[in-house]
Amino acid sequence: MSQRPSQWRVLLETQWTWTRGILLLGSIVAFTVPLVSLETAAGAADAASAKEVAFIGTMQAWSIGYALTAAGIGLLIAIAAWSYDHRLRHVYALSLPIARWRYVLQRYTAGLALLALPTLALLAGAELAAHSAAVPATLHAYPLALTLRFAFATLVAYSIFFGISSATARTAGYVLGVIALIIIAQVVLSSAGSGVNVIGRVSDIVFATPGVLAVFSGRWTLIDV
Repeated sequence: MSQRPSQWRVLLETQWTWTRGILLLGSIVAFTVPLVSLETAAGAADAASAKEVAFIGTMQAWSIGYALTAAGIGLLIAIAAWSYDHRLRHVYALSLPIARWRYVLQRYTAGLALLALPTLALLAGAELAAHSAAVPATLHAYPLALTLRFAFATLVAYSIFFGISSATARTAGYVLGVIALIIIAQVVLSSAGSGVNVIGRVSDIVFATPGVLAVFSGRWTLIDV
């Protein structure tokens, strides 16, 4: 008699079905970013007199590429994890003979397991770039450190948007409303000639160390001194 698959395995398979397009596209982007950044940096170094300085500067400029890729993958996978539940008004979840918190935990960890695919793709691309002959001999590559940071950033984005997406549309509206109020407050203060920078303060709190999104800021350098 064949053994029935576990509930977690079923959730994993269904989330893979829902998100495989996003995961494959995200994995391709994650694999490509280190290689494209290396090619761009090598071209900038060839055109400059201070080759190492130009190479490092160009590699550092690609930090936004890694951060946006991690944030985008985490966001999309988190939203997709709950899209069908919201569409079916959570009938499937309520029909299962398990506690709600256990169902949420299983859905969260299933999505978390799928995030390994783009992370491994980034590691493969970073390793290929690190062992390229285009890397100046005086510089060092840090593919593992970059991959660990990418994995943590993806985890942070996924966790935040998983929590937001698991709630009702009203909760998501509240989050967007708070963001809109911050922007409106900044516009009003600027129009009144005030020197208060609300967005700057919020950005410092959120993105500066030890802010919750501090991992997305700073340097994401694959090749450095």
